[in-house]
Amino acid sequence: MKKIRLFTPGPCMVPEEALLEMARPFEHHRTAWFKDVIKDCTAKLQKVFHTANEVLILTGSGTAAAEGAIVGCCPPGSKMLTVEGGKFGERWGQICEQFGIPVTRHKVDWGTAVDPGVIADHLKKDPAITAVMVVHSETSTATACDLAAIGKITNAAGKLLLADCITSAGALPLKPDEWGVDIVITGSQKALMLPPGLGFVSVSPRAWQTIENNKKQTAFYVNLNKARKSAKDSDTPFTPAHLLVRGLKVTLDMLLAEGMENVWKRVAGLAAATRAAGDAIGMTTYSKRPSDSVTALNVPAGVSEKDFRKQLRDRYGIHLAGGQDQIEGKVVRMSHMGFVDSVDTIGAISAIEQTLHRMGHSFTLGAGVAAATKVFAERA
Repeated sequence: MKKIRLFTPGPCMVPEEALLEMARPFEHHRTAWFKDVIKDCTAKLQKVFHTANEVLILTGSGTAAAEGAIVGCCPPGSKMLTVEGGKFGERWGQICEQFGIPVTRHKVDWGTAVDPGVIADHLKKDPAITAVMVVHSETSTATACDLAAIGKITNAAGKLLLADCITSAGALPLKPDEWGVDIVITGSQKALMLPPGLGFVSVSPRAWQTIENNKKQTAFYVNLNKARKSAKDSDTPFTPAHLLVRGLKVTLDMLLAEGMENVWKRVAGLAAATRAAGDAIGMTTYSKRPSDSVTALNVPAGVSEKDFRKQLRDRYGIHLAGGQDQIEGKVVRMSHMGFVDSVDTIGAISAIEQTLHRMGHSFTLGAGVAAATKVFAERA
């Protein structure tokens, strides 16, 4: 008997309560009932994001929400600075180029986080830059940046700050209002514990001034002005993924019942235990500034990354993600988001050990489980 256990950094495990809610007979979305659900979810998203800023619910992935935010915040005459230390940071620069938005694409080594001082230097050297976009938690490299420090710099310079929080919102400490983050973007299939299909964006009053004055905004479907107009009536401009919204109400209630600070603590514990286990069995942490929402572990020499993940899936039903682009075949990525706890994580570590042992990797069997268990015991 084999259960599917998603440790991929999206989609993540979904609670049964949400699945059951989404399996119920559905109602029409242009009703007072659905508007009440949208209104309730919007208020709860503000609590999860720790923001008083408006939050929009969009049908589409996190990339759709990011595209709407980038285009909306960059009217003619704007220039964007993107920070790119992985596949997703690169995507935001590509979107700028796709829409003809002038962009400076600052590269950082994969597995490292940008020095906030570098952003300050860019803003001093190029006053034409009007907005900065960073990835809070770069999913492809499992690396987190110092978003609070970056926010101080962009606010002092009077620039908009857009943050890809797709694998940080709901998992890592996030305080947009306190840190001065104008745009927060995420998707449903990460820490919000749902299947893919919803994107979310919180927008500061300062960002709304730019978006509202952007009369030549080229986005149609992910037009934030349209979304905001409908949201004022707890509605959506186009057909929503309304079953996912029903599931969202359930998962938001679960997160808030646990308490966001407790969620952050739980996720940090899962990550710390995984990193300790990796060190104990010869799978060192790839990132020099690791994110807590997802861990990238170096695959031991002599072990085929693809075969390793295939055996985990086939024998144990455990799904890890591989590396992308320049680190393809070199790392595996294990999520700590979604409906996952310490018992799930210990089980995955045990399966990883057994698989490595069968593949001929030399280490002390049980060392990873022991190291992870010690972390959990010390954090209890």
